[in-house]
Amino acid sequence: MNLLYAEDEPAMSEAVTDILRYHHYSVDPVFNGEDALAYARLGNYDGIILDIMMPEKDGLEVLKTLRAEGCHVPILLLTAKDKIEERIEGLDMGADDYLPKPFAMGELLARVRAMLRRREEFTPNLLKCGNITLNMQSAELSGNGQTFSLPKLEYKLLELLLLNRGIYLSTEDILTKVWGYNTDADIGIVWVYISYLRKRLLALNANVEIRAKRNIGYMLEVIDD
Repeated sequence: MNLLYAEDEPAMSEAVTDILRYHHYSVDPVFNGEDALAYARLGNYDGIILDIMMPEKDGLEVLKTLRAEGCHVPILLLTAKDKIEERIEGLDMGADDYLPKPFAMGELLARVRAMLRRREEFTPNLLKCGNITLNMQSAELSGNGQTFSLPKLEYKLLELLLLNRGIYLSTEDILTKVWGYNTDADIGIVWVYISYLRKRLLALNANVEIRAKRNIGYMLEVIDD
């Protein structure tokens, strides 16, 4: 699951990002409202966590803009404990939940899980294509009686291809969505991981393949019989 986390306090941002990553979430941390809005517009996120008190644009401004632009990604607001009016305003603007600060990490994780249930209503836990199945909870790829447990980046890449089946994704787009906006990875790493997945599919005798088109990108599709 890919999360965008906007928080201007570096220590808090680092602590929350670490705990979310420890629990197998992919997190893009940003530190002001302008960046939060830009990342949300361009990213492929399953959920967004917004602190209300941020420089440049506050969390409510970001929320209001995203909802006005038709963004339906679930959003959790982080609010000051005594700012009841902010919580009401945020919920009225389209926030899915709020969490008063300071908070326990356990409660944050519970709120994130609850927030993501909305997304799971539309995206099944099992992604199927041809004779393969990807379990989004366990990161296991199965087919023809065999199962592989995929490493994190292989899983994220295959999930992206499955969710965009039949659509060519550019190498740059894949790099951003799988490795993150702030990655130092070279663009050639995408080809390396595409090769890893092709070997997995071959080992499963899958009837799907990852096709490449020069200067266009990569696409997953079922092979014609």
